[in-house]
Amino acid sequence: MANKPDLIRDDIKSTLVRMTLPMMMGIVSLMLFNLADIYFIGQLGTEPLAAVGFTFPVSFSITSLAIGLGIGTSATLAKLFGAGEHDKASALSSDNLLSTGVMVLLIAIGCQFLIDPLFRLMGASENLLPYIREYMSVWFWGSIFLVLNMVSNSCMRASGDTKTPAKIMAFSSLLNALLDPLLIFGWGPVPALGVQGAAIASVIAWGIAAIVVFHILYNRRGLIIFQPLVLTRIWGHWRSVMKIGLPAALSNMMTPVANGVLTAMVAGYGAEAVAAFGVGNRLESLSLLACLALSMTLPPFISQNFGAGESRRVIRAYRYAIQFALGWQLLIYLLLLLISDGVGRGFSDNAEVQEWIGIWILIVPVGFGFQAATFLTASSFNALHQPLRAMRISITRLFVFYVPLGWTGSYLFGLQGMFGGLVIANALTALVAVYWMKRHLKRLKTEEISV
Repeated sequence: MANKPDLIRDDIKSTLVRMTLPMMMGIVSLMLFNLADIYFIGQLGTEPLAAVGFTFPVSFSITSLAIGLGIGTSATLAKLFGAGEHDKASALSSDNLLSTGVMVLLIAIGCQFLIDPLFRLMGASENLLPYIREYMSVWFWGSIFLVLNMVSNSCMRASGDTKTPAKIMAFSSLLNALLDPLLIFGWGPVPALGVQGAAIASVIAWGIAAIVVFHILYNRRGLIIFQPLVLTRIWGHWRSVMKIGLPAALSNMMTPVANGVLTAMVAGYGAEAVAAFGVGNRLESLSLLACLALSMTLPPFISQNFGAGESRRVIRAYRYAIQFALGWQLLIYLLLLLISDGVGRGFSDNAEVQEWIGIWILIVPVGFGFQAATFLTASSFNALHQPLRAMRISITRLFVFYVPLGWTGSYLFGLQGMFGGLVIANALTALVAVYWMKRHLKRLKTEEISV
């Protein structure tokens, strides 16, 4: 099939490029979807926008679970594809989607009873709770489609197809952006539903995308099959996915915790510093876009070659990915330096905010290449079915280096010192992570030769 490269035989560099470019488009479409949601809800006023802001940690937790399940699914299936065991892959994929659907359904039902106490615990005021209730009571049901979409797309990426998932992501994002103003503000016979309209728009977009992706998996890929409900088989498949997926999900959940601690540190320097730090976080996501896409396409490549016993291709692919990350992020840093003044003015009219943005651009992006090398290494460990090693990298980065060195830099040298501490933390983590990976790959190659 034209949109599915042969991950075992095709040229490594061209294959990774061919797989990564569509994923970049898909990620951009998701970012635009989030911006559209925030923009239209913001038109309703401060309270609805603040209410939806409270929902982000909860929705991110479920999204992190979906990401983890996707990572586990991709790594497990890709290894089976690489070993030529397509029938086993179809059986596992079907059982995994069934188990995922049941699990998220149970979570959605349970969360319906927790909306008020959960968000009160998070500090939401009584005047915001009606908006939160309207939004989350719909969003939790829709999360079933969201998670199934993400896991289904991982099934296709495991086979080497990244174009189809990217197209589905873009289609879903576009549909959501079109439905948002219609359902939020109303038009003609369609009533204005406010914040609940935003949630309904997302559910409709996710639901239609789920129908499309299930059709493709069943009719074109053969990754959804009908088989007897044998609990021991289903449980065995679920365990094999969760062995990788659960640590990956927990690793994703650690990031906002660490960022919350850093934001609290920045808050001590005033609202202008917080505003600049928030801009920096958005610039970071954009700056790392290409490497984030690569982190989604490198694992299927590694897992398939791992399953096929092609350790040399695994080593070369990992080496190419790290070299690209360091070189590409250096170019991004130089570009940010060139446009630094314009970026500051574009985000704020406040001179102090502009100054802090300029300082952030001068210091923090120096570490982006190291940061990319770190998460690419963690992704590679997951692909090699070493999820605890990947999780150890995340823990080491965030809680051994990132937060402690950020705090130390802030204590000794102020906010600039904190920014410098983050760069040093990323560099040290990358060195440790790459060393661990090289040692593991050397062992893997030795074991393969001995066999």
